[in-house]
Amino acid sequence: MDPRDCGLIARWRDGTPGLLLDAGCGPGHWTRFLGEGGREVVGVDISAEFLRFARQDHPELRFELASFSALPVEDRSVGGILAWYSLIHADPVDVPAVLAEFARVLAPGGSLLLGFFVGEPREPFAHAVTTAYFWLAEVLSELLTDAGFEVTFTEQRERRPGEMSVRPHGALIARRVPWAR
Repeated sequence: MDPRDCGLIARWRDGTPGLLLDAGCGPGHWTRFLGEGGREVVGVDISAEFLRFARQDHPELRFELASFSALPVEDRSVGGILAWYSLIHADPVDVPAVLAEFARVLAPGGSLLLGFFVGEPREPFAHAVTTAYFWLAEVLSELLTDAGFEVTFTEQRERRPGEMSVRPHGALIARRVPWAR
């Protein structure tokens, strides 16, 4: 967990009221981080194996087996969604539907924080878990706007020597606009 990522996610967490959903939680380390300070949080992943580890390592937290296309929460019930390097695994043709599902569960004014690898948009590459896709903030911003979001923050940074990844990092925060359907 890169300290720069921890700082960004902590600021987002602390400024985002309500239930937090860790979409694509994997083994649950970010879910645990989101739950610090007694925050209500749920981790969601499509991998039963990842969830087995998450439940074993963090038995005090809630984890659900679900896909991004059918999140196990009510409409407008979530204050914030963290999709930290998880949306990168969605086939690019499915991303608009995934963002619509995120919009469905977010309360008006709710916040979405995405982490992604910067590169030629929609270009696939081999990743440790499964195929992943590069994105640019500008391209994701257009898709988010179409789904009823307003992008409020973007960042991009190159990697430092010795980091686990050599691919450039990108992140953005988007707010669910209150007037969107």
